[in-house]
Amino acid sequence: MLKSQKIPISQIHVSAARRKTLHPPTVRLIAESIDKNGLQTPIQVRHDGKRYVLVDGLHRLEALKWLGETTVDSYLVDTSRH
Repeated sequence: MLKSQKIPISQIHVSAARRKTLHPPTVRLIAESIDKNGLQTPIQVRHDGKRYVLVDGLHRLEALKWLGETTVDSYLVDTSRH
């Protein structure tokens, strides 16, 4: 079972391609939900040796930034192929 960990938002890289999928009205709705209920599902990141890279949760991440948060609950996933 994955265990979430707090990661500084400033250390999470979001690719330009992924950033293009951002939908600001969705960010606002998610921010309202997080403000009321807290973050229900941690985002997913991988570590590339230098930084964390967002795997899943762009709108949640942006909502937390909008709310002024500096850390985010995250699942660290291994995306390497064995």
